[in-house]
Amino acid sequence: MTTTANNTSGKFKWELIILLWLVFFFNQADRQVFNIVLPLIKADLRLSDSQLGLIASVFIAAVGVFVPIAGYAGDVFRKKKVIIFSLFLWSAATFFTGISTGLLTLVILRSMVGSSESFYAPAANALIGDTYREERGFAMSIHQTALYAGIIMSGVLGAIIGEHYGWRATFYLFGGIGILLAILLIVRFRHFSEHTDIPLSPLSWLAGIRGLFAKPTAILLTLAFGCMVFVNVGYLTWTPTFLHEKFNQSLSAAGFSSMFYHHVFAFAGVLAGGKISDHLAKKDPSARLKIQFWGLLLGAPFIYMLGTAGNLLLVFLSLGCFGFFRGIYDSNIYASLYAVIDPRIRASVSATMIMFAFIIGAFAPYLLGSLKPTLGLSKGIAFLSVAYILGAIFIGLALKFTLAKDQVRELTSLPENYN
Repeated sequence: MTTTANNTSGKFKWELIILLWLVFFFNQADRQVFNIVLPLIKADLRLSDSQLGLIASVFIAAVGVFVPIAGYAGDVFRKKKVIIFSLFLWSAATFFTGISTGLLTLVILRSMVGSSESFYAPAANALIGDTYREERGFAMSIHQTALYAGIIMSGVLGAIIGEHYGWRATFYLFGGIGILLAILLIVRFRHFSEHTDIPLSPLSWLAGIRGLFAKPTAILLTLAFGCMVFVNVGYLTWTPTFLHEKFNQSLSAAGFSSMFYHHVFAFAGVLAGGKISDHLAKKDPSARLKIQFWGLLLGAPFIYMLGTAGNLLLVFLSLGCFGFFRGIYDSNIYASLYAVIDPRIRASVSATMIMFAFIIGAFAPYLLGSLKPTLGLSKGIAFLSVAYILGAIFIGLALKFTLAKDQVRELTSLPENYN
């Protein structure tokens, strides 16, 4: 068995990141569009807040359950084929979500979206890590901006389409475009060859779990990632409803406000964090983790401010600052992990990290939805700030106690021709 490294021509090398950007855009848009039209689904199908939270939690749990299989697939099969397979399945499931008639069909179809989407990130991030070795942080930051753009556009378009044509039309549109994009990838990926140059023995499906737990730094990074995902899933699921109910914003205004300010500033933060970390990491091996530490720690107060804000101006300020520091953290999620992980099992290990993080994050929508009638969304969202502080503590522990040892072991074990 072999792993992949790519020396594709420079022209398609950057076409590749554009194509992956588009795929990741719809990966996130198809996730978030459900949250945007949540009030419409609730009214049409007469669902309770806890049932809506359950659907969102099942979606995240599906990602967590299937992502180890996805990581294994990303290491043993051609990554480009895994990406196309993932895109086509989640887009088809998104399209058919529009025919849902109740709780059961929504749970089934959204779990299908989540499980098929789980195959994208491990393969795509490993492929980027192999292809853009010298510009790894910046290339991953460019790719990460698709997450923010996808969420912003789903917030705007999803709300507008939902208000004018009904919530079902949003799923038909996003799912249909995704299917067309999968066809485009089939055509364009013919120009992209994944060259094999690092031999290794056949992988066990447990390689990702073993690889992660062999490195204390990877464990701590996974715990920190879980804290971030917990906050992110809770925020994405309930903030549109929070603004709609607390400040009487229309559905489209709440969808725009909740997604735009946060993700525009996250867009700036992730590009800044990626570029700065690539520069600093040349002299300081711990620079990527330090950037992540400060991103979480400085972002926490603004999450608290978001939940407790008494006017929209303060809400927008909190969303922007929270987003900027979230982007600083996001810029090195996988670049930090890859610093201590053998390149041959990167897809498997990153999938394992995603699995644990999303299992943790899956509790957030249901927890906030269950507490909403008594505690209220304001206090629930403010409480999410604790998770960011906890995540910063985990990264701080890695910086102080484990990173230097893990990096030395990793760097001495890699083949000489790997950067």
